[in-house]
Amino acid sequence: MTKPTESGQTLSDEQIVEMYWKREERAIQETDNKYGKLLFRIAYNILHDYCDCEECQNDTYLGVWNTVPPNRPVVFPAFITQIMRRIAINRYKEKNSKKRIPSELTVCMDELNDILQSNEKVEEEYETKEIGKIISAYVRKLSINQRYIFIERYYFAESVECISERLGISESTVYRYLDKIKYDLKLYLERNGIYL
Repeated sequence: MTKPTESGQTLSDEQIVEMYWKREERAIQETDNKYGKLLFRIAYNILHDYCDCEECQNDTYLGVWNTVPPNRPVVFPAFITQIMRRIAINRYKEKNSKKRIPSELTVCMDELNDILQSNEKVEEEYETKEIGKIISAYVRKLSINQRYIFIERYYFAESVECISERLGISESTVYRYLDKIKYDLKLYLERNGIYL
């Protein structure tokens, strides 16, 4: 649940974006009130380090401040979570180059590795954005539960245990969903001319 503002109301995303647009510093606090826990969870799933997560959160707010304007995000939560993921993944890569750190990101990316392995032919034929569009189209066709599981696992790097608790299903059921989603994704990519 988000924290209300001083007046007791939670601001809408449009109001928060407008505050960034007008360069009102309070926009950062309102973003933290409304989305701070979500952003922290994303960073923690990737980094498993509270200090790094707090730094990533601050870097995310700075990133939003520096990006709005000139950009005016249409879906504010997607906009800020994308910035957080990028910052946390970069921090993870930086730390991982020095030593191996435990992370849900490593586990869930290993799960997709056999489907999304890159090779020169694929890189020549399709830009990364094109593959992203195809995967997005596939995800939109999933059932609500499948879409939730896919996004939580592979976008937010959430643990299978947490996903199963939130959905009220067993971990083995989540793994079955993930196996089916990965298998179907591979077929979907192949039908769209991407062979990995």
